[in-house]
Amino acid sequence: MSRSAGAVTAGLGRLLPESLLLLVARVGIASVFFLSGRTKVEGLLTIKPTTYVLFRSEYALPLISPELAAHLATYAEHLFPILLVLGLLTRPAALALLGMTAVIEVFVYPDAWPTHLTWAGLLLPLIAYGGGKWSLDGLLRRGSN
Repeated sequence: MSRSAGAVTAGLGRLLPESLLLLVARVGIASVFFLSGRTKVEGLLTIKPTTYVLFRSEYALPLISPELAAHLATYAEHLFPILLVLGLLTRPAALALLGMTAVIEVFVYPDAWPTHLTWAGLLLPLIAYGGGKWSLDGLLRRGSN
C-alpha cells in the first residue's frame, strides 16, 4: 500500500471512531431481530396463533416444545434488541442473539447461511468489544471509575 493510501485509511479511521461502528452494529442487528419479533405478536406482546403454527411446522426444533420455542424466540427478539440499542448488557445480549442465530442456521434455515453470517458479523464485534463509549455500558463503566 502506498503512503498516500495509508494516510487516507488512517484519516478514515479517525472519522469513523470505534464507538460509532459499534453503535451502527448495535442498531443494525437489533432492528433485524426486533422487527422479526414484531411479526410474531399482536398488540404489545400477545403471541399470534400463527406464530405457534410456524413453530409447530416450519420452525420445529428438536428437544423443546413448539410452544416454549415460540415464547422464548418471541420474547428474546424483543428484549435483546432493546438492550443492544441501549447498549446495556451488550455482550450477553449479543451472545444470546448469536446463539439464536446458530439455532436458526442449524435447525431452521441451513441454506440461509449468507444472511446468518452477516448477522454474526455484526454480533461478534459487540461480543468482543462491548457497546463502546456511546452505550449505557460505557457510561456505567466511566461512572464507576
